[in-house]
Amino acid sequence: MTEQPVKGKMSDSTAIPDPRAQTLAMQGLANRVVRGLLATPLLSRAVGGRLVTLYIVGRKSGRRYTVPVAYTRDGDDLLIGTPFGWGRNLRTGEPVEIRLKGRRRQADVRVYKDEAEVTGAYATMTRDNKAFANFNKVGFDAEGNPNPEDLHLAWMAGARAFRLTPRLPGTGRGEGKPLTFGITGDGGPRGPAAGRRVSRGA
Repeated sequence: MTEQPVKGKMSDSTAIPDPRAQTLAMQGLANRVVRGLLATPLLSRAVGGRLVTLYIVGRKSGRRYTVPVAYTRDGDDLLIGTPFGWGRNLRTGEPVEIRLKGRRRQADVRVYKDEAEVTGAYATMTRDNKAFANFNKVGFDAEGNPNPEDLHLAWMAGARAFRLTPRLPGTGRGEGKPLTFGITGDGGPRGPAAGRRVSRGA
């Protein structure tokens, strides 16, 4: 009898993780509404405290995508994460155009793919944004730490994390900060974000 993969078991090398983040019903309509709000003066200041719009060009298709996505502030940088295909178009060292609080600008990109980096970044983002945690099916323990197994399963399902460093208007190229994330024994992030408060929005 052929061995069948078991879903959701962290210790099983043949495990296939359950689907994590999923596109919601009416997601396309919701995205269009959010994009409109983010492009509207005054309203963008309120909505943009949690969301940034990315203007992405498909590397193979050349198609242009406008993607509103939740972010977590880490100093001057924005942390974002996704398991969806649009994230594959972002590359370390290649800037992306964004709209942040109603202003379009370039942002430098650093991509995190390794498990320790992705799960560490997701730990930071889920602590900061419970809606992001729920969307990615990441639970918490009694102390409020994200579940390491849920973080592992999110990575197994294709999650990637990205650090965006917005450029100031009229300045030269920004520089993404090298960063190594890990998970400590209590499920918390180990790295520059550990031990300090991450601001909610801007």
